Amino acid sequence: MKFLFASDSFKGTLSSEQTVELLARAAKEVFGEIEYSGVPVADGGEGTTDAVVAAENGEWIETEVCGPLMETVKARYGMLDSRRAVIEMAAASGLPLVPMEKRNPLHTTSYGTGQLIRHALNEGFTDISIAIGGSATNDGGMGCARALGVRFLDKDGKELEGKGEDLEKVSSIDVSGLDHRIASTKITVMCDVTNPLCGENGATYTFGAQKGATPEIQARLEAGMKNYRDLIRKQFDVDPDSIQGAGAAGGLGAALMVFLGGEMKSGIETVLDLIGFDRRLEGTDLVVTGEGRTDWQSCFGKVMQGVGERARAKGVIAVGLSGSLGRDAKQIFDHGIASLMTTVDAPMPLEEALDRAEELYYLGAVRMFRFLKAGMELQKKS
Repeated sequence: MKFLFASDSFKGTLSSEQTVELLARAAKEVFGEIEYSGVPVADGGEGTTDAVVAAENGEWIETEVCGPLMETVKARYGMLDSRRAVIEMAAASGLPLVPMEKRNPLHTTSYGTGQLIRHALNEGFTDISIAIGGSATNDGGMGCARALGVRFLDKDGKELEGKGEDLEKVSSIDVSGLDHRIASTKITVMCDVTNPLCGENGATYTFGAQKGATPEIQARLEAGMKNYRDLIRKQFDVDPDSIQGAGAAGGLGAALMVFLGGEMKSGIETVLDLIGFDRRLEGTDLVVTGEGRTDWQSCFGKVMQGVGERARAKGVIAVGLSGSLGRDAKQIFDHGIASLMTTVDAPMPLEEALDRAEELYYLGAVRMFRFLKAGMELQKKS
């Protein structure tokens, strides 16, 4: 019997790699010597590059770029081979890089993300995947595009920096200086939100508050974003509000698609493709996946959904081991997950469950494998 272990990390407690180690130890306790492989998995959000680099035995490339407030920060991205690179925009333009007292998306920029892309181009990469979760910005991606040669000009022809406050000032966009290498580079944008650029469900009103925008700041940013949207409509004959995901990462999704020709794809599907998950399923009898909490949201671009559906397509049984189950967790059964178990074994405070995460996960894995073994014995008798 061959196992494949492919769980998401349990945020704040267990890494994806740790779940592989614990599952292997538990499976050996129940079944004796086993054949298994393990692969770190993420859904395109925080930790995606870590998971993909680990899974593909990639390397890290580190460089200095501008952070959200144009301060110098050290950021890194992953090299999978001579052609493929994986970038997390949060490494250069993420919310954790901005101190609480300075969080104001009028003043933040995605410029550093553009610098990471430019660095990857300088290194010769021609296939770049970009995870765009966790941003501190609401600049429409102007900062990112500016770092790659796009010029955003005000009514007097003066070039703007590409911060959130510049959305209301931009009067024309000059793409003549866009890095020529972009045209021959495959840009994949990992994103699982479908928000348009503007409106009630757009970048500003959906994500602005968590980045420090007060209602007054949101109103100003939204007015600026509409100005930016209308300019893109006029100059490029493209309506960002009709593109699903244009509002992701404060509008970075729009810039990556409109100016860089990027293709928006599901984060988990992109990750599974990058790590060759279908190939790893070959000859596998059972997949074990999981996450910190399984509920209805798990069916919308999360690890368990992606793993379960890929396993089902290959005729491989998949089961889940999660920290807890929430509302409508059973919906995951429609996505290739045959059964669910939790790591907690008794009512307990959340703090205790987190403190004992490794112990509880291992014990839960042993219980799960014992159930599986019992099922195998029943099958033999039938």
